[in-house]
Amino acid sequence: MAADAMTGVRSSTVFTGDDDPELVGDSMPLLIKTFELMREQIPDHEGLNLQTGSIEVMYANAFVQGPAERLPASQFDRKREQLDRARRLYLRADKVLRAELELKFRGLGAALAAGTAGPLLAKAKKSDVPLLYWESAAVMSAFALSPLDVSLSVRVKDVAALMARAYQLDPDFDDGSLDEFYISFYGSLPEGMGGSKALARDHFDAAVKKTKGLSAGAYVAYAQAVSLPNQDYPEFKRLLEAALAVPLDEAPAHRLVNILSQRKAAWLLAQKDDLFVDTGDTP
Repeated sequence: MAADAMTGVRSSTVFTGDDDPELVGDSMPLLIKTFELMREQIPDHEGLNLQTGSIEVMYANAFVQGPAERLPASQFDRKREQLDRARRLYLRADKVLRAELELKFRGLGAALAAGTAGPLLAKAKKSDVPLLYWESAAVMSAFALSPLDVSLSVRVKDVAALMARAYQLDPDFDDGSLDEFYISFYGSLPEGMGGSKALARDHFDAAVKKTKGLSAGAYVAYAQAVSLPNQDYPEFKRLLEAALAVPLDEAPAHRLVNILSQRKAAWLLAQKDDLFVDTGDTP
């Protein structure tokens, strides 16, 4: 009963709707350990497994990797240590979420490795989309921090298969979260691994439309994944200023994510001279 209550549909908004990131960040480690303790008693509880993995991914991204990336160059060792911690947290989440996928779809891991997962994934339902999404987020986040890790790079195709099925089942999941995932996925990968700036743009447009422009994360994701590599500072600046202009109270369920995305947007704008060869702001 406790597991059901703590992992119900409304439980995540306790975090995502909060306006105090520090309060949420401070509470997450204890919650993670509580969920892990509960999982030892009921290891086949789907909601508990999903919530454990998803919170580990969220905590790693928002409260470990994010702050580490903003550390100054003088704290290089600390930055490297925290980024490695984030990577380990993503892999921790992957272990939980992958096990849950295997419980639901026996043999999926082997089928993904062999490229024959189509029939198994065809059995997935709309209710499975959160699991497909968070497992993909865990793997790609770990890969982004360890792009030379062969064991992770070979799983990019697995993520592509999982996300393709998720998008088929529920393209509007969580107000465009799948499109925001694809912005970074297609924008950051080289073409040889499935990257496509055109597809990243298509998903950016879709994310803005689905969220009515109320997701700061969509603007930040495209600015980082496409505008920055293209060294298009005017576009980069316009997107991040749009992120900063998103009114927090008009999307209360996503308030926390928008606050964190706006903090990142402000920091990226402040780093313009380190990120761009020419910003056009100085002679």
